[in-house]
Amino acid sequence: MASLHLDKQQSIYVLTLINGDQENALNKDVLDEYISVFDEIENDKNNASLIIRSDHHKTFCNGLDLAWLMQQSIEDKKVFTSQLEDMLLRLALLNLPVIAEINGNAYAGGAILATACDFRFMRSDKGRFCFPEIKLTIPFTDIIAEIVQLLPNQYATWEMSLTGKSMTGVECLQAQVVSQIHSVESLPTETLRFAEDMSQKHRLTYAVIKRQLRHRIVEIAKQRQLYDAEKFAHPFMI
Repeated sequence: MASLHLDKQQSIYVLTLINGDQENALNKDVLDEYISVFDEIENDKNNASLIIRSDHHKTFCNGLDLAWLMQQSIEDKKVFTSQLEDMLLRLALLNLPVIAEINGNAYAGGAILATACDFRFMRSDKGRFCFPEIKLTIPFTDIIAEIVQLLPNQYATWEMSLTGKSMTGVECLQAQVVSQIHSVESLPTETLRFAEDMSQKHRLTYAVIKRQLRHRIVEIAKQRQLYDAEKFAHPFMI
């Protein structure tokens, strides 16, 4: 894969974004890679967890590949937007714990990508988390707005979305945007430690509870035929 690398360390999947020189930007080919990774992970029914990280020392992901996008036709832009929404819906409903390891800037689509994860760990000394769409004059789509609202602190979501404010790791922790912050040296270790613990959770039970807590995302995924109820058929609930 040109932009992503998937590895498995015992029960932990590690998805590394490896196109940092291009800000790990999102275009059609990159979205295709994400979907392929999600298919592979979902087909594994064993208990597991997923870490999404970047190998670039300054950038987690800075959103859309705008240079590429501006070259597309109006129709292709619509297709890409729908594909982006589908990828984020799939990520938000992945059937295992998903942790974003934010070791650098997460802007726009990169912040939204991290928001679709279940937990966010962030570097404490450098890097910012930001929804700059208000400044870019590019509003969220309705579906992406639903993804953005998955952050646990709704006031922080409101403020960042409507002001374009960028937040440091310390500010993100205070606003409950991230679960933990660590130095750049300890961030991978602490993220891995948490992922190891989460990988021991009963996978189907975890997936069902996540679905219940994200019922609005489930309803949207059903409308787009992205949701297979059989994957969440828990014997306790039959």
